[in-house]
Amino acid sequence: MKRSWWRPAAGFILLVVAVIQFGNAAFILGKATLAQRLLEQAWRQSSSGTEAIHPWTSADTFPVARLTFPRQQRDYIVLSGASGRNLAFGPTHVSHSAWPGEGGAIIIAGHRDTHFEVLSELVDDDVIELERHHRRNRYRVERLEVLHESRADALDQSQQDRLILVTCYPFAAIDPGTPWRFVVTAVPDEAI
Repeated sequence: MKRSWWRPAAGFILLVVAVIQFGNAAFILGKATLAQRLLEQAWRQSSSGTEAIHPWTSADTFPVARLTFPRQQRDYIVLSGASGRNLAFGPTHVSHSAWPGEGGAIIIAGHRDTHFEVLSELVDDDVIELERHHRRNRYRVERLEVLHESRADALDQSQQDRLILVTCYPFAAIDPGTPWRFVVTAVPDEAI
């Protein structure tokens, strides 16, 4: 009986591809884990003053706040600048909005399938905390809504003392090109 040479070769090629894919996934996970530790370290250093501490040498961002969801027992370091590159590492402060702790509408964006997956668990009156320079502001969820991306008026900067969290919607979607946004509007706790 004659053995075909292509079966072992195809098996070997599939094995090599699987090892490469596994290695790539392990690299990404390791990089993400290291990035979170470096962000946490930079946050601790920067929260003691007003100096921007970059988490690694080539970083074009730095921690500006800590966002905490007490009921969900999760917290995230918020980065400066809502670029796609920065969003890969955590929620980001949208630059044209107010700064955390200074009053006005603060807008923070995040990815729906990573850091802002937590937004799917929010309900009305949930508490959200935002800390910057040892000052912690408490907010309560006032409104949860799904809006088309063309509805930029929902992010109106004239709203005073609001925390607005934005992510893509739906949460479990595979398609990254959705025009829908999940918007959480929270008001200062003392305003309720």
